[in-house]
Amino acid sequence: MSLDALKAAVPDYARDLRRNLDAVVEHGGLSQQRLWGTVLACAIAARSARVLRELAPEARARLSADAYTAAKSAAAVMAVNNVFHRTRHLLSDPAYGELRTGLRMTALGHPGVPKADFEFWSFAVSAINACGLCLDAHERALRGLEEDRETIQEAIRIAAVIQSLGTTLDAEAVMDGLGDTP
Repeated sequence: MSLDALKAAVPDYARDLRRNLDAVVEHGGLSQQRLWGTVLACAIAARSARVLRELAPEARARLSADAYTAAKSAAAVMAVNNVFHRTRHLLSDPAYGELRTGLRMTALGHPGVPKADFEFWSFAVSAINACGLCLDAHERALRGLEEDRETIQEAIRIAAVIQSLGTTLDAEAVMDGLGDTP
């Protein structure tokens, strides 16, 4: 099972990751669609080939074809949105915020899954990509859909664990190649 393979690969210095992965996947209280869509979108956003290779088949097995595609779409559209909006926000000249975006983002309007799930996945990816404007926009949308803060925080927990897992395992792979392990 790929979750077990990932947990087994976590080095002892990062053993809390094993428990954290269990906590967000096994005990988070989300629906299977919301959970595994978030896991898939975050695995894509984390940019770790190993994590994505292990988690994508799990997500495919647990999601409908539409939800699997929508989760990938959330990661793709947020990759664009997060860079664009984060950069406009970071620029000192506020006039950039007044300019037309000029980028297509139809997935936001027609995601193929319930809007709350897509917003949840987008929020989680925005956490990984550190776009404050997008985080605020998706959090407001989720709150407008009557999601509570504890549920919304699950997206942050999943994003943090998946990102940390990718960072740790990718670093270990590089250091293994350097002969840097005891």
